[in-house]
Formats: sequence, C-alpha cells, structure tokens
Amino acid sequence: MKMNLTKLVKENISEHNNLFNNLEEKLIIDIVKVGKLIADGLKKEATIFWCGNGGSSSDAQHLNAELVGRFKKNRKPLRSLALNSDTAVITCISNDFDYSEIYARQIEALAKENDILVGISTSGNSKNIIKAFEISNKMNLINIGLFGKKGGIALSKCHHNILIPSQSTARIQECHIMIGHIICDIIETELGFN
Repeated sequence: MKMNLTKLVKENISEHNNLFNNLEEKLIIDIVKVGKLIADGLKKEATIFWCGNGGSSSDAQHLNAELVGRFKKNRKPLRSLALNSDTAVITCISNDFDYSEIYARQIEALAKENDILVGISTSGNSKNIIKAFEISNKMNLINIGLFGKKGGIALSKCHHNILIPSQSTARIQECHIMIGHIICDIIETELGFN
C-alpha cells in the first residue's frame, strides 16, 4: 500500500520543526561559545580545519566556503580549509595507508598548535574523525565537534561540542548546517564585518 506523499512531506516538516523549536538553551550557549572561539582563533591567525563524511563532508566544504569566500559581507578571506576537498590526497592516503587516516595525516602535515579542527559527524563514531581528533589533541589544536545522537566515541576527544538531540541523520544534518551558518554569522560579527 502506497503512503500518501503529502503526508510524508508533512511528517518530515513536522519532525524538523519540532526539533528546531525545542533546542535547549544549553545548545544556544554552546553555539555562541564555539562561534566566539573560532573568531578568537582567526584573530590570532589560527587556521580552521573542517572534516566530515557523506553529507557531513558537504557541510564541511560548505562552511569552509563561507569563511574563505563570504557569508553575509564582502570582506577579506579567512584562514580555513576543508580537509575533504583534495581527492588526490584522500585517495593517496586511503590507498597507501587506510581510509581512517585521511584527516589525521593532513592535520599532521598542515596544522600547528592552537589551530582549530571542526569535525562533523552525525554519530561521532567515524574512525577518520576520531583519528583526526586524536592527532590534533597530540598537536595541541582546539577540537570542536558537531555531533548527533549521543556523540559517539568522538565526543570524548573534543574540547567543545554541539550535540543535536536526535536519532534522525537527516534532522541532525539540517541542524548542523543551520548551526554552521549561525557560527559564520557570529564569526563575521566578532571580527567586525557586520
């Protein structure tokens, strides 16, 4: 028996709205803290590194573009790099080492103390995100996680995290991109571009 597609659409919208309308005050405080932390890092010439898998990979590239390009205002580009953008590096590391190493090796090669790593994962259990956080901890970077569900193993590897209280990958990713845009707005405001 076919599901009524109008009902399907309405159920998805309702689930989205319920999640967004019931986000806790703690989450808002966490968003402000992370936005200011990244802005302060950029003031000190830190580089912001982004990584994720699948849809979270697209979010990493999207948010990186907002910083290097522009978000709301024409302004100078900000130091930011999506680690999932260089297919030659990713396929080399995957082939010669292991897929779980694709972000850790890039962090080891490119990052310096007090840079910032933002890992995006709906589950927090992606091996390549966990390894990236582990190496960045050894190098004294600041780790920020955007997670969902219960945060997974990666939750304990981060200095700061934003945890979306949902089991739905789609709803978590929708929250992540909205929160990412808010963080970009905070960054531009803190840096005096708004």
